[in-house]
Amino acid sequence: MKYRILTLLATVALAVLTSCGGGESVPVELSIIPNPVSMQGGGKGVDLAVPGELPAVKTSIDASLEPEEYVLDTRKGKVRIKGGSEAGIFWGKQTLIQIVAQCGDHIPGVLIKDKPAFAYRGAMLDCCRHFFTVDEVKDYIDLIALHKLNVFHWHLTEDQGWRAEIKQYPRLTEVGSMRAETLVGHYGSDKYDGTPYGGFYTQDQMRDVVAYAAERFITVIPEIEMPGHASAALASYPELGCRGENYPYKVQTTWGVFPEIFCAGNPKVITFLEGVLDEICDIFPSEYIHIGGDEAPRDEWEKCPECQALMKEMGFTREAELQSYIIKTIEDYLAAKGRKIIGWDEILDGGVSQSATVMSWRGTDGGIAAARMGNDVVMAPNSHYYLDHYQTADPAANGEPLAIGGYLPLKRCYAFDPYENLGDEEKVHIKGIQGNVWTEYIASYPHVQHMLLPRVAALAEVAWSPDCRTSYEEFVKRLETALLPIYQARGCNYADYAFKGIE
Repeated sequence: MKYRILTLLATVALAVLTSCGGGESVPVELSIIPNPVSMQGGGKGVDLAVPGELPAVKTSIDASLEPEEYVLDTRKGKVRIKGGSEAGIFWGKQTLIQIVAQCGDHIPGVLIKDKPAFAYRGAMLDCCRHFFTVDEVKDYIDLIALHKLNVFHWHLTEDQGWRAEIKQYPRLTEVGSMRAETLVGHYGSDKYDGTPYGGFYTQDQMRDVVAYAAERFITVIPEIEMPGHASAALASYPELGCRGENYPYKVQTTWGVFPEIFCAGNPKVITFLEGVLDEICDIFPSEYIHIGGDEAPRDEWEKCPECQALMKEMGFTREAELQSYIIKTIEDYLAAKGRKIIGWDEILDGGVSQSATVMSWRGTDGGIAAARMGNDVVMAPNSHYYLDHYQTADPAANGEPLAIGGYLPLKRCYAFDPYENLGDEEKVHIKGIQGNVWTEYIASYPHVQHMLLPRVAALAEVAWSPDCRTSYEEFVKRLETALLPIYQARGCNYADYAFKGIE
C-alpha cells in the first residue's frame, strides 16, 4: 500500500512502550514493531485532519545517518522524517503508518531514532509448488515492506514447476511450467486431483516485480535450483540428465526429494546453466543470485559413466565434490558479471569458497560452521523461520489449515538468537535472517497470508532490533496495537492464535 492506510472505524487502545536505547527516553503511549532503538515523548504532537489518514510529511536526507537509519519527529506540530538515504525515509514512513493506525485524530509528540541491526532482512515465497499471480506477489512485497524487511527471495524453479521465462530455452516454460496433476492431502497419499496445474512469469512481469520492490527499497533475489530439484528442467531438456535424452523425465506431481539431477559430467549442463543465468542477471540486478544447492541426491552420479569420468579427471574421491565443482564453476561465472552466490547450507558439503554466502536452513549448525570458516551467513533455520509449519500444538483442535507439519508458534519465532554459540569474530559474518514460506500445502494466497502473519512481525523485530526485544507477552500487546489494525484494514487473512492465548 502507498503512504495511506484505510480509515479505521474506531480508535484502538494504546500500549506503553519504552525505548531500548538508553539516554533520557521516557515512556510514550505508542506501540511500534520492530521496537525502535530510541523513543522520547514530548511536545505538542500533530492533529490529523482525517483519522487513519497519513498527514503531510517533511523529509530530508542526513549524510551523518546510516543508509537505513531514520529520525521521526512529531514534537512541533508537524511530521518530519530524515534518513540516511531514501530507504531510511521509507522505513520511517512505515513507522508513521503504525502510529497513525493507533492514534485516532492526534499523534502525540515523539522523537524516534531508529536503525536496523542486520543489513539482510528477508522473506522467501515459493511460487513453484503453487503459483501466485503478479498482484499476489506484489502484495507479499507490500506486507514485508510494512515490517521493514528489505529482501524478497523469489523461489522460481523446482521439481514441480519452472516459473521463469528463459527465451534461450523456451521449453522450460512450454513443458516445465506445467504438471499433469497435484497430490491431494499429505505426502504419502495416493490421491491426486487429476487437474493440470501450471503458470510462469514472463520476463516483463519479473522486471515489473523487481521495479515494484525497488520502489519499496526491497531487493529481489531469484533462486534457480542446481544441481538438484531439477525434474521440471529435465522434463524440458532430458539430455541434461544422467539418464539421457530418451528417458521420460516428468514435472513432479507430488512433494519430496527426487533422484533426478543435472548430469555433472555433461558439459552441456554448465552451458545451459550459464545461459539461464545470463537472462536471470539481465532481469534481476541483485548482487546475490540464489543457486539452491540443497537436497541433491548423488545416486545417479555414482552410476553415471560421464560423472565418474569427470571425478577421475579432477581427482575427486567423493560425489559431493562434483556438486562443489558445479557450484564453484557457476560462482566464477557470476563473479565475472559482478554477482555473488548464496545457497542453502548443503553447499558446504563438498567444500565451498569463502566468497559464497550460506543460507542456513537445517537448524543453525550450517550457519555456525560457515561463520567459523569465514563465510557470510543468513540464518533461516527451519526450527524458527519455516513459516509453512503449524502454529499451534494441536492444529486439528484449533482449526488450523493444512500445513507440511512441524510446530512453529509465534513465541519461538520471537525467541531466536542469531548469534547463539558464536564468538565475536564469527558474529560479524551473520548478515541477517530470513523466513521461508514453502507452498507444498499452501494453494491460495490467503493461506500464504495466514502462514506469514503475524509470525513475520516476530522475525522483523529479531532482524531489525534484536537487542530491543521486550518480553514475549509485551510483544504480543504491541503487535495487537501496532499491526493488527493494519492487517484488518488491509483485509489480511492473519492467524489470530497468539491473540487468543493459544500456542
